[in-house]
Amino acid sequence: MEFTSLMLLVYTHKITPRLRYTFKHICTRILGIQVDFTTTIEDFIAHESLKMSYSKKPLGNEVFVRSHDLLFEQGLSDLDINVQDWDHTKGFFSTGETSALPFDIFAASFYLLSRYEEYLPHVKDDYGRFLASESIAFKHHFLQQPVVDIWAYKLKAALQFKFEDFRFPERSYNIQPVIDVPMAYYFRNKGLIRTLGGIASDLFRFRFRRLYQRVLVLTGFKRDPHDTFKWIITKQKASAFKFLVFFLIGDYSTYDKNISINKKEFVSLIKSVADYCHIGLKASYFSLEDISILKKEKKKMESIINYDLNATRHSFSKLNLPNSYRNLIELEINQDFTMGYINELGFRAGTCTPFLFYDLDYEIQTPLQIHSFHCLDAALLKYQSQLDKKETLQNLIGEVKAVNGTFTSVFHNYSFSDDSLWKGYKELFTLILDSANETN
Repeated sequence: MEFTSLMLLVYTHKITPRLRYTFKHICTRILGIQVDFTTTIEDFIAHESLKMSYSKKPLGNEVFVRSHDLLFEQGLSDLDINVQDWDHTKGFFSTGETSALPFDIFAASFYLLSRYEEYLPHVKDDYGRFLASESIAFKHHFLQQPVVDIWAYKLKAALQFKFEDFRFPERSYNIQPVIDVPMAYYFRNKGLIRTLGGIASDLFRFRFRRLYQRVLVLTGFKRDPHDTFKWIITKQKASAFKFLVFFLIGDYSTYDKNISINKKEFVSLIKSVADYCHIGLKASYFSLEDISILKKEKKKMESIINYDLNATRHSFSKLNLPNSYRNLIELEINQDFTMGYINELGFRAGTCTPFLFYDLDYEIQTPLQIHSFHCLDAALLKYQSQLDKKETLQNLIGEVKAVNGTFTSVFHNYSFSDDSLWKGYKELFTLILDSANETN
């Protein structure tokens, strides 16, 4: 018989917030099936659709995954993690022979999704960021695989083997192109003092080519090198997927050097891009520590775009867990695009499916949706040739396509410029857009 109920019932000895959170991501967000839980054996036996047990021992001959203790604990503990090969991927928290899967994918997924390792002592870079090299995924060579999604498909295979008449819903590959604008113009609209300072710096350092370029831009004979917005809008018009463009509008500082939001041309630029793309706030460096600054920037952006701001990305891709995310939740911002690595391609949280932030201190699932990015334009710079860049990007896209996930990339407005450093980046961005039109 074909099952009409789309609900998976999970028997477990204890229902915890961690357990609900992890099963929801794997079963509902990735596999598209609803999930419910019971601690009552009679209810489990009576359920006539998909079911599995997640405990220390199986009840009978059901799909059984032996549970690690992680989803039943609170706070942080000293975990013994032994990463092992598993087909073409990796796994950890091994389960033993009676389990349908050789690893507890739920505990392992929670470890990655909650960013458990980022709460533990670790080395930070000069900006206070968590380094890719500190992560379990980098150390054990699975950073460039969306392992949580891969594991979910392994669970799907185990359930399909047991419930062969059940038809799982199919999801399709998606892209989420993000464009970051830390500085809308390189020469223009900087104000008299900054412009004169730039000219003096060019002269003092004998940068005559830049001085020449500066003069051409300021006199209107050449387009500003960072002004690639006409090209971006043209690309957006041809794409079925909405770009998300993050503008920095915070005050000038040591870290943030964008155009003043008091410049009418800058406001006009944001409004014109908003006619075609979704707009987000690139939160300034100092707003990361100070919610009052973040609140001010949020209000300012909302007054420009005339709708509620719902997406942010922090300056320098910096996160202070859990405080950065708590501030967003307090200000009712419900999506963040900061999580990822600046110097490595891959899956910082192990998934290519947007997920909710789990607050490990409070042991609650929050309403903040995290869109972890998998490719930052700067991370591709270490590949010397255009061919290497292209192949690396295609391999990463292939990993996401294999699990029908969402490929999230971050490019900057200046990476579409004519600067020799960013040669070929328009083509790489186009490659990502085109990947959504190809069949898997």
